[in-house]
Amino acid sequence: MKELTGTGVALITPFKEDNSLDVDGLTRVVNYQIENGIDYLVLLGTTAESATLSNSEKQLVIETVTSANARRLPMVLGIGGNNTQAVIDEVESRNLEDFTAILSVSPMYNKPTQEGIYQHFAAIAAKSPKPIIVYNVPSRTGSNVLPETISWLARDFNNIVAIKEAAGDIVQAMRMIDSTPDDFMVISGDDMVTLPMILAGGSGVISVIGEGFPRELSKMVQLGLAGNASEAHKIHYQMMPAIDYIFAEGNPAGIKAVFKALGICDEFVRLPLVSASSSLKARINDFVAQNS
Repeated sequence: MKELTGTGVALITPFKEDNSLDVDGLTRVVNYQIENGIDYLVLLGTTAESATLSNSEKQLVIETVTSANARRLPMVLGIGGNNTQAVIDEVESRNLEDFTAILSVSPMYNKPTQEGIYQHFAAIAAKSPKPIIVYNVPSRTGSNVLPETISWLARDFNNIVAIKEAAGDIVQAMRMIDSTPDDFMVISGDDMVTLPMILAGGSGVISVIGEGFPRELSKMVQLGLAGNASEAHKIHYQMMPAIDYIFAEGNPAGIKAVFKALGICDEFVRLPLVSASSSLKARINDFVAQNS
């Protein structure tokens, strides 16, 4: 899975003012990533507001990104949820031909035990024709995939190849890196701890801030993977204010405000999310103006 080393981005789903999908805007977003050094694209994750997309809209997103990408970069598709059988049904029904892997979030709301988390991913792994990246984001799911659980999954299933680790806990990430097989990938899912995770042995990031500033984040990640901590930290500290800004009022309201400031697409989100406040947009606009 070397093609998933480096910088992946969790693509937004641009909307128009009438709440419909902005296909042209999404195409521009994809091209912006490719033209500025991103290594792979992640579709229909949290940042895509996939929870508010209908099945037909998800298919439109897949078709739009696939067409815009034109096989230039590897793609990862988000297929997850808290109904194990429903996840399996989607894995089996989707055309996954163009995708390198599946990103599947640990079940939310149900709050399964570690045994339940293991059995959930074991059931998906048994049916998936593509490699699986487990997504751990306790702030959203209400439960944490512990290092011993991901180690258990990594050793039992050859097609569970990575974890997107977004607990924001560098010690937990280090335990995952240490306890999993050498070819298993621990990928940062938290922009603020991406560099320390890479320097500790992580494989890169699936980023939100990298979507708005792909050139900078890609360079930081490559420097980190090469062991050039000093130069990588310069970019990390340059990006820190923007990372704070884009998550200050929730994701993806912040990163959509970045795209609005860049003139790539509009900032509309779907309820129950709301757009960034005028004060936050002003700070984001200033940062974009100073760093573009």
